[in-house]
Amino acid sequence: MKARLFFAGLVCALLSAGPVLAADDGKRLEDGKYIDKNDEPTYNVKEDGTVDWYTYSGFRRYHSECHVCHGPDGLGSSYAPALLESMKPLGYGEFISVVAVGRERVTASQTSKMPGFGENVNVYCYMDDIYVYLMARADKAIPRGRPRKRDKKPKEATAYENECRDGK
Repeated sequence: MKARLFFAGLVCALLSAGPVLAADDGKRLEDGKYIDKNDEPTYNVKEDGTVDWYTYSGFRRYHSECHVCHGPDGLGSSYAPALLESMKPLGYGEFISVVAVGRERVTASQTSKMPGFGENVNVYCYMDDIYVYLMARADKAIPRGRPRKRDKKPKEATAYENECRDGK
């Protein structure tokens, strides 16, 4: 419970004000992270395929924690569904809720259950990263596999990571 409350505070801190730089495509760079017009984290892929740090980090975190069930690159497995199509209508808040608390679905033919990861520091400290990676995959902004080029890790990412991991 303590971890979930800490996580909720971190989400609020991420959404609070900070230095803002507007990008040409409607995205803005805020505290080292790209934010869309709905104030949600988003990916940034340059013409040469270079991804922002958080998309790259999301690839790494997804493949260390999520792909065991949901398959490589969000494509699904016999154990859990593909995430690329389900990400499109799923809002950022709902994504955070499902990952933090979990979800159970019961139909006449099957029961599926995703456990909550709200107390797993390797997930909750990187939920934005995982979200932007999966959205970039869902939008076909990046291909399968490890991104070949990435931006350097912003100092804000290091500071947030240290604060998040130490707060557990």
